[in-house]
Amino acid sequence: MKVPIKLLGFAFLVLSFTFVQAQECLQKDITYENIELLEKDSYNNDEIVKVNCQTGYNGMYKLKCVNGKWEEIIARHCSRKKCGHPGDTPNGDFKLLEGTEFVFGATVEYTCKTGYEMASRVKLRHCRSQGWDNSVPICEVVKCPAIHTEGDLTASGNMEEGSYGDVIHFECVSPDKKIDRSSDIHCKENGAWSDSVPKCIEITCTAPNIPHGRILSAKENHEEYKKDEILQYRCEKGYKSREGIPRCTKYGWSLNPECDEVTCQIKSTSYGTESIEPEGKTIFRAEETVKITCSERYWIFGIKKNTKSFTCQIDGQWDDEPTCVDIRCEVPHDRRISQPEYYFKGDLKLDAEIYYYCNSGYSKMAQKAKCTREGWKPDPLCAKITCEAPKISNAEIEGDQRENYEVSSRIVYKCHSGFKPEQRIQITCNSQGQWTGIQHCTATEVSCITPSLKNGFIYRASINEKEMFYSCNAGYKPFSGNWWESVTCNERSWSDEPQCIRKEECGAYPKVNHGKIKQTKNHDRESAEFECDPGFKSTHSSIKCVEGKWETPTCEEDVHCDIPPEVENAVIPSKPQEYYPEGSSVTYKCRNLFTMRGPSRVLCHNATWGETPKCEGEICPPPPHLEHGDYTVVRMNGEVITEVYYTCKRDYVLDKQQQYCKCQNGRWETPPKCLEPCEITSDNIKKYNVQLPQEKVYIKHGEKYGLYCKSGWNIGDWRRSEHLYVSCSNGELISDKTCNTENYFV
Repeated sequence: MKVPIKLLGFAFLVLSFTFVQAQECLQKDITYENIELLEKDSYNNDEIVKVNCQTGYNGMYKLKCVNGKWEEIIARHCSRKKCGHPGDTPNGDFKLLEGTEFVFGATVEYTCKTGYEMASRVKLRHCRSQGWDNSVPICEVVKCPAIHTEGDLTASGNMEEGSYGDVIHFECVSPDKKIDRSSDIHCKENGAWSDSVPKCIEITCTAPNIPHGRILSAKENHEEYKKDEILQYRCEKGYKSREGIPRCTKYGWSLNPECDEVTCQIKSTSYGTESIEPEGKTIFRAEETVKITCSERYWIFGIKKNTKSFTCQIDGQWDDEPTCVDIRCEVPHDRRISQPEYYFKGDLKLDAEIYYYCNSGYSKMAQKAKCTREGWKPDPLCAKITCEAPKISNAEIEGDQRENYEVSSRIVYKCHSGFKPEQRIQITCNSQGQWTGIQHCTATEVSCITPSLKNGFIYRASINEKEMFYSCNAGYKPFSGNWWESVTCNERSWSDEPQCIRKEECGAYPKVNHGKIKQTKNHDRESAEFECDPGFKSTHSSIKCVEGKWETPTCEEDVHCDIPPEVENAVIPSKPQEYYPEGSSVTYKCRNLFTMRGPSRVLCHNATWGETPKCEGEICPPPPHLEHGDYTVVRMNGEVITEVYYTCKRDYVLDKQQQYCKCQNGRWETPPKCLEPCEITSDNIKKYNVQLPQEKVYIKHGEKYGLYCKSGWNIGDWRRSEHLYVSCSNGELISDKTCNTENYFV
């Protein structure tokens, strides 16, 4: 029994020792970063330890051993200490070599700006546990050595000790000398001057090589020219020299002697232009030719022709202006129009129609005046109102007669013997071109002598009867073709001559419906030609006399179409016709940048044109016309002008600063206006009591002009000035003062 009891006691002792060992906590189980080592390797249960961070780190841990495991009581993780900003250096900069924060272990490197150099021995700073080491480096400005000049060379600037960026300027004392190199040098970032000190040398210019030209002066074979010497040269044919005279100066030639090729340019290749030959070319050399054909509603500027060839002259100018402009009619002055400037102030382009009125004594020839390629139609627009010479039967006009008589002219006539009234009659030409006061001369009694009739006989009751009948013998007939005929006595003469012709002959020409007899081919009246009225036609142009009767002339209606309908933004390239017969056609062509919808060819059928196509798209119309000014094309979209630059004629001023005008969404911006200058004459300044100018003076809108008062006169204010100013406001002279006598005080 004693042995088992001993074994049981030994086992209990071993188990107690193992249990105590299991309750301890080990240092190796603490795995935090950047911490210092503890004093012991193990700690008893419930024991508390403090774990500190390594040097350069902030933080701390407080741990407790619980049943062999560490439990955190306080846990402030170890983080690098911050050093703050390392400090800026004037005229320098710095950068972190690693990382993004100024913390323990960080390093910054300082560098100097261009033109400065490091004066400190150390350029690095490190973030230590106590903060930044070393001092902030210093950057000093780079210095250049002193400058020394000799002779007639002068210099300006900091010559003793130049700093980076300093500039030294050199000049020669003598005006006949020049610097042999650059007249300015500067101090560079490396402490050296950009160039050496120059010298003063004689002013000379080297004879240049002039392409397409040759030197004409006596020094043609010399390379150098002295100061103020002139270079004379001449260009080849087709080239021109630049304006001015090349003169040798200290800076070289006063202008670069060059020969520029003579060229002429076509300013606009689209506006109103149908074709240009050669196509696509806008720049032409001297003596080259271009042929321009304008569109239907345009003609050549200044000559009013549709097509013309232009030649580029040797001076770089066209022999005529190669530009197509709108066909326009001028204001019809001297055409007997009443107030032409008022009525003809709007659109005067081709086909424009203007209501107008004539001066007194003249009548309108049409309701409206229409602008055509030949000018205003009708021509004349106003005709002088006259009365034609009157035709008064059985009367005699007293005095000399004229073909036409002016308004208010008077004529006196007297009826023949046997006619009434017996007294003298006066008639007057009125403002409508009609004679007033006319009285017809009537016979006092009807008395026509019975005529003789060959191959026929007359039926007449008495000599005072007004009507007479006649018929023809066998084998004959009246000239009219009836079996009998009558004539009437009218003022002692018969209405027609009684005449009998053979039955196989044809008498009077037949009436032509919608036409007229043109002429006879022979004297025996065997045939006759006739013509139809406009709009009618016939298969024959003549009729014959057949068995005593004329063939019947017929004119049938000619079915045709009138002028083709206009299509917006389209043209008909073919030549227009007076009328278009049945079955004919025309072809439409859209203008540039427009697209056609529908067939381009339209037929004439039953006197009606078929359905016309449409030209769709939005395009800018021609730029607005500027009265007293003009425009220059600035920008184009293909062949369409989209922006222009307006300028006024001489002495005219734009009403606003905006000279550019753009076309947007098919519409032009409102263009500026040209304000008129003022003309100072003795008539329009007389009211100011000033001395009259010896000649006309022109001033622009907004300008002032000083005038002297008459001798013994002044402005009359407290200054008693003898000088009066007038200003111009769009063609009108304005002044709020006037000269008065000296004893007049306002």
